[in-house]
Amino acid sequence: MEHPRQITVFQATAILVSTIIGVGVLALPLFAVRAADSGAPLVTLLGVLLGFVGLALITVLGMRFPTKSIVQYSEDIIGKWFAWIGSVFIVAFFAVLTSLTAREFGEVVVTSVLTRTPVEVTVIVMLLLAAISTRNNITTFAYIHYFYTPILLGPGLLIVVLSLKNAEVINLQPIWGNEPGGMLLGVVTIAALFQGSFIVTAVIPAMRRPQKAMKASIWGMVIAGGLYVSIVVAAVSVFGAEEIKFLLWPTLELAKATSLPANILERLDAAFLAVWVTAVFTTLFSSYFLTIHSASKLFRLRDYRLFSFFILPIVFIMAMFPQNIMHMYEIIQKVGRVGLIITIAYPGMLLLIAILRRKRGDRVEDKPMD
Repeated sequence: MEHPRQITVFQATAILVSTIIGVGVLALPLFAVRAADSGAPLVTLLGVLLGFVGLALITVLGMRFPTKSIVQYSEDIIGKWFAWIGSVFIVAFFAVLTSLTAREFGEVVVTSVLTRTPVEVTVIVMLLLAAISTRNNITTFAYIHYFYTPILLGPGLLIVVLSLKNAEVINLQPIWGNEPGGMLLGVVTIAALFQGSFIVTAVIPAMRRPQKAMKASIWGMVIAGGLYVSIVVAAVSVFGAEEIKFLLWPTLELAKATSLPANILERLDAAFLAVWVTAVFTTLFSSYFLTIHSASKLFRLRDYRLFSFFILPIVFIMAMFPQNIMHMYEIIQKVGRVGLIITIAYPGMLLLIAILRRKRGDRVEDKPMD
């Protein structure tokens, strides 16, 4: 299925922001604190920079082939069979990422809100919602993200700002943490939270001005990364590193400890969870869309919607694999680190070979539409 070039730079930025901000935001301060104690904000910032390196690589690569997705132009760069293997790993990785996102959503919901509801029900409901939504074209896909992005950013920034009234600057010292040796693994773990930005490979071929894709990538990473760093700074400065180590979802606890002025709302966790559900949906929506979009290119099908419900049972079974919450987070961290090979190393290799072999796709006429 060929898509009209209707996605603007603003919409591409919104897609990146709402895709990156997702389920991982709840445990983000815990991951960062485990790596570097009070150095958690620094670890998060370095993780954002590493995530941006990966996003920059796939953006530059996509701009060289503005009419094709990574599954298609990888065949032009390294040949059909090597590209096929790489594309299979891409499809499999994002199918696993989709399943883990759905499972994490289910665990949070049954733990915090619907305590008597089986986790299988919450997982299948979210997966069904994503499967139905992916049956729209990529223009509708962009509008959905564009609509929800302000809803995600507004409450997130509000909680950060209001929580700072309880902040203690001493909790952020030393800024490099007490055990800098663990920072490298922490940076990799944090960078793995930005792998959803790989969606840009499917967005660039539908952009009105693909030559401006880097602008969207930079703004997308600045906004999403800035919010992530702000959340970690707020959580560590309010609770302290040692207390966060005993909190499963520190960002949710931060919302509980925050109130609106004049006690209009005594605590913001209920409002935060409502926004968080939206954030999970947009992230799951993107990874599900990327999975079926890449699979359709891999098998040379014109319509990616054929896979919308076909992969649903597979993703659901994978989502049920973790035995409990701790097992789930252990798998998430391992899968995320391995996934950096697919989302950073593989595009980097493709870009290097494309430059050496002087491979480049068809240029797109510059049409000032946005």
